[in-house]
Amino acid sequence: MRLEEYWGVGPKTRETLVDGLGAEAAVEAIESGDVRALVDAGLPRGRATRILRRATGGEGMETLATSDARAAYKELLDLAVEHAVTERAADRIRILTPLSSREAMAERLDAVLAARDAWAALPEGDREAVLAAYDRYDEREGSELAAVEAALALAEAGVDAGPFAAIADLDREALAEAAAALSALDDGRVREGADEELDRLRDALGTVEDVDANALNLIEELREDGVRDVAGFRDAFEDRLVADAGVTIDRVREAIPADATDATDFVGATLRGLRADLTDAVDEREAAVASDLEATLADAREAVDRAVSAVDEIALHLSLARFALAYDCTRPTFVETEARGASDRASAGTAREGRRAAVSVVGARNLRLAASDEESVQPVTYALGDHAVDEVPDGVGSAPGDDRVAVLTGANSGGKTTLLETLCQVVLLASMGLPVPAERAAVTPVDALVFHRRHASFNAGVLESTLRSIVPPLSGDGRTLMLVDEFEAITEPGSAADLLHGLVTLTVERDALGVFVTHLADDLEPLPPEARVDGIFAEGLGADLELRVDYQPRFDTVGRSTPEFIVSRLVANASDRAERAGFETLAEAVGHEAVQRTLADARWDE
Repeated sequence: MRLEEYWGVGPKTRETLVDGLGAEAAVEAIESGDVRALVDAGLPRGRATRILRRATGGEGMETLATSDARAAYKELLDLAVEHAVTERAADRIRILTPLSSREAMAERLDAVLAARDAWAALPEGDREAVLAAYDRYDEREGSELAAVEAALALAEAGVDAGPFAAIADLDREALAEAAAALSALDDGRVREGADEELDRLRDALGTVEDVDANALNLIEELREDGVRDVAGFRDAFEDRLVADAGVTIDRVREAIPADATDATDFVGATLRGLRADLTDAVDEREAAVASDLEATLADAREAVDRAVSAVDEIALHLSLARFALAYDCTRPTFVETEARGASDRASAGTAREGRRAAVSVVGARNLRLAASDEESVQPVTYALGDHAVDEVPDGVGSAPGDDRVAVLTGANSGGKTTLLETLCQVVLLASMGLPVPAERAAVTPVDALVFHRRHASFNAGVLESTLRSIVPPLSGDGRTLMLVDEFEAITEPGSAADLLHGLVTLTVERDALGVFVTHLADDLEPLPPEARVDGIFAEGLGADLELRVDYQPRFDTVGRSTPEFIVSRLVANASDRAERAGFETLAEAVGHEAVQRTLADARWDE
């Protein structure tokens, strides 16, 4: 495949990649999802990531039918990246996409959950040792030595489940010997400290070279010490070399010339001969040591190669396992379904016999809120379609039926948008083969995820662009999930109600699943029988006049915005008498008695 055929690779990007990597290596980097290689070649990390997402998971990216769905997807990846144990693992997480087959989803779930359970069972000290090994692996940019050391750390920790099994059955003794050999070799040269005899010879050679560079000074020192005759000079010179360089007297005498004419010639010739002899000795010893080390590596090559491959793969699953542990994520259940073609729909109408599709959660938590640590997260239970929600929290009505579409109503700041976002997160994580933040979840992977956040732009252009993004996915033959927030915010209320009713009806007719958040529920009647209305309720004001909301939707119940709570807070917080009088006029409009009762309840809470 040519570089230009990859999504996002135009002439300029191609030139950058060819200059930095070469065409063949660039194709290999794209096919293997190597973010670092593309970044090192000169691409911005964001662009490299986008290219690789399309190259390695283009079909999955097509699932994200709206910009808000893509934004939610990127937010999830950012949260997961925070738990990556290496930069390479972080890069691999950034290019994860929704998977196209149930088998691939299940396979990744198995690996991540096995890694999660194994990691959770490790003592803290073993976890720290593994993470420290991965830190070194990162610092050395994934070198063979760092990979082998990380493999040994994992083996020492005793983890052998799931993806860790690839390390557990490696020959630990062979890996340890390989690690010693790799640490001793540096591009064919033997590092200092690897062999005592080689170090001694190198030290001797270095000393002789230093003496040679200062030969005249040495001659002068010996003369100042009172050495005058030839025999005495020779003995003093030999003693100095033996003492300073650590060489044997025999090695010194073998280097002494037989025909030196004076002291300078004698010292210079001796030092040159000694340097040549020591250089040969160093080269010979280094070659022998390197040969032994390379033989050790050759014997352990299979184990080393398996360790390099396994450590990188384990880093990905371990990173995802730590993410799952951080947010107490669990395995979703995949609900079987088959997408029905347009001709089938035309002949069968909206009948659903034999079809099972669902998005349901029990005790689900919003990851964005959980990560912020700014507020406690109330778990919620919610369901669409053929689901496994057989019991719900007290006070929210009976368990929901098999309605495939819901209209969600209720108080401002009541968590309606957060619920949509939570459902979106659960579906995205499940489709990527990752655990989800819920006690239980049942999910039908979809072909199109339409997530539309509330956008407070009121003009014809926004309305048209919104309809262009959310309606076409319903027109295809695949499975679609609609999560639409306050559609009425982009057009006038009368038209909004008509259009929203049409969207709900279209969602039902196309056998899709959907949740539509709105304040216009009363204007949507009558809804199709496959749709229901749920509500979120504000419960009053707390001691600090904060709005108290039960974020758990009540099924088959229209929620109310309860403006008296907001007006009550404004009355209580008015800065002067005139301002208070103005807000009390609004209190009369929304129900003065209700406002006074709210204020009384808030004071009682104090």
